[in-house]
Amino acid sequence: MKESYLKKLIAFLTVLLLFASFTHKELTWVALGDSITYLNDHQNETGNRITKGYMTRVTEKLPYIHYVNQGHNGWTAVRIAEQIDKLGLIKADVYSVFLGTNDWWGGKPLGHFADYEQKTGPGTVYGAFRVIVDKMRSLNPDAKILFITPMQRVDFVYLGNYKNNAFGSYKAKNGQYLEAFAKAIDSIGRYETFPVVDLYHLKSLDHKKLVKFKRLKDPQTGVYTNYRYPKFVDIPFNPETDEYPYPLEAIDRTYDGLHPSDKGYELITQKLVKIMKTY
Repeated sequence: MKESYLKKLIAFLTVLLLFASFTHKELTWVALGDSITYLNDHQNETGNRITKGYMTRVTEKLPYIHYVNQGHNGWTAVRIAEQIDKLGLIKADVYSVFLGTNDWWGGKPLGHFADYEQKTGPGTVYGAFRVIVDKMRSLNPDAKILFITPMQRVDFVYLGNYKNNAFGSYKAKNGQYLEAFAKAIDSIGRYETFPVVDLYHLKSLDHKKLVKFKRLKDPQTGVYTNYRYPKFVDIPFNPETDEYPYPLEAIDRTYDGLHPSDKGYELITQKLVKIMKTY
């Protein structure tokens, strides 16, 4: 009887230890970003062209992680840093920072790495990232921090207002290329030994894969034609008279040239899960 009881006890403890080894501590994740983060919980603002964003997808795969959406539609890293004490950021186990594309389009100065090292403030993107990182460390010195670089982008046209449009990252804006912003964020991550999800250089998110085509009027005939990248780059779009250039069948990794589609969000999710499952 004693031997039988001992065997059962050992078996029970073995199962218990195995279960404990696969049980994760509950983690709070604050995702700081712009519209690409914000839209996770505002699918209606995409014309319901997405079903869920990267945060929902990550937490479905890693259910012990609970996200807080700190996405701010249209905001730059500079503005985030300027308003950092008014955002209501909470103490969290994990912080992610997914910013930079609006800084590029808005002509915010990138600055230099010395701006990060010397804490020169939010006058440059480098300085803004230092303000953001310092705030997160003040909330939880032991928190995990990870960066996500901006994605490449082609010509963006907002579904709700065609006059809100922008050319893609295939050329410079105010003398700066978006790639330089991605490299700057990567350099900060390397300096701090933060994981960096480099979306800009991800081949599955390069320019030619973001949309299947852009539907524009042929300048010679006026007939709507589906142009693939890069053929559509120099063809004009008139927001006053033209149809929306990205019908549903044009959607690929983005639904509007800038914001990820479900397929794009899934690619981002895969990269994040690979890092966050180690926490």
